[in-house]
Amino acid sequence: QVLLVESGGGLVQAGDSLKLSCAASGFHFNHYHLGWFRRAPGKEREFVAAIDWADGRIIYADSVKGRFIVSRGNDKKTLFLQMSSLKPEDTADYYCAADTLYTRPVSNADSDYDYWGKGTQVIVAS
Repeated sequence: QVLLVESGGGLVQAGDSLKLSCAASGFHFNHYHLGWFRRAPGKEREFVAAIDWADGRIIYADSVKGRFIVSRGNDKKTLFLQMSSLKPEDTADYYCAADTLYTRPVSNADSDYDYWGKGTQVIVAS
């Protein structure tokens, strides 16, 4: 059973940093993609960042490029999102997601992701 569990959310001040983690388990494939998405209050879910688990290729949303860094643990079962220079508009529920269809490139489309965690809340106060 695929399981994704996020942690690390919280309340921070604008300009602060925060690191999110996603523990992944239950995968049967060696080649899959893991990504972060977020949903702000009253808004649609949007892509944040993703990494190809096989070749390590990384993609970012323009809104977080230069401020957020996605990485994976050495065990290849943990995904991280290091967030810096946080802004109030980064306030959202952050979700970890897995795309187990290895034949396509890493994607920023949420419809390409098969499994989702329950999310962790990030609140950035101004």
